[in-house]
Amino acid sequence: MHPNKSFRRAISHLLTRTPKCAVALLISTLLASFALSACTSPDLENETISVYSREDGSGTRGAFASLFGLETKLNGKTVDTITPSAVVTNSTAVMMTSVASDPAAIGYISYGSLNDTVKALAIDGVVPTTESIKDKSYKVFRAFSLVTDEPIDDIDTADETQTLKADFMRFVASAEGQAIIEEAHFVGAVDDPVNYDRAPASMRPSGKLVIAGSSSVAGVMEKLAEAYEQLNPDASIEVQQSDSTTGIAMVGAHTCDIGMISRDLTQSEQDSGIVATPLAFDGIAVIVNPNLPLDDMTSQEVARIFSGDITTFGELPSWQQSVNQTNPNGA
Repeated sequence: MHPNKSFRRAISHLLTRTPKCAVALLISTLLASFALSACTSPDLENETISVYSREDGSGTRGAFASLFGLETKLNGKTVDTITPSAVVTNSTAVMMTSVASDPAAIGYISYGSLNDTVKALAIDGVVPTTESIKDKSYKVFRAFSLVTDEPIDDIDTADETQTLKADFMRFVASAEGQAIIEEAHFVGAVDDPVNYDRAPASMRPSGKLVIAGSSSVAGVMEKLAEAYEQLNPDASIEVQQSDSTTGIAMVGAHTCDIGMISRDLTQSEQDSGIVATPLAFDGIAVIVNPNLPLDDMTSQEVARIFSGDITTFGELPSWQQSVNQTNPNGA
């Protein structure tokens, strides 16, 4: 029977057989059930998957492509093979909003940025959590790092800004800084961190520090900056959100003091004198619309979707397994 006829027949039955006091509640329940079934069953199965990706230069995009094997060599340079039909989003926030509003969407974000507006898929049977990232059972993770144009130990502490930069980097690596990182659902990169050695009031760092780069790192960096400013009220830290490649370029051009990256440095970036200091480890969550009736994918399925090889949910073995578990009789 066509679902609309079935729905009308159910409503007619309610109006003639059910006491009026219960009609409103029951109708609203039927409406919700009908709407859910309409957008999760065969229609969505044959719907073209909406692939969302970050922009070129994004550290999250670079790490995602590397972790899922979506890379190739072109004229001696590593490039990703993410499908050109993907919708490009230029920040974590835009990615999440896009996926949350599109029933057929799939995308990826920093695990630390995850909230309940989207759903994170288990990959190869492992759900992304702080614990699974820490014990490395969740394989889709990368390092967050801060980048400078020289090693921290070589920073000239006779210069006010350089002194502030070195002290802030020490704070990030301290027990207090790493605790802030853990509270933001990342895994601290420093083993056995020591307490922050705050200078006497007359010797505390002052001046302004500009930190720029990855939008995935920016959120936790703002929390670190706020905590540092409370301990050192004469210091001002400005966090500018863009992407990893921009952050590295700004450090090289001396238009910011510290860069934020969510990928590894390339060999050419290392050769130019850029130095990365690990900040945290973060999972990359593969996200879908919360109403998608699918909770798990294999890493191979993810790679095939983002390469453009799979274009509908019905082509996924994991989709068929999910449908069979939900409706084992095929009714």
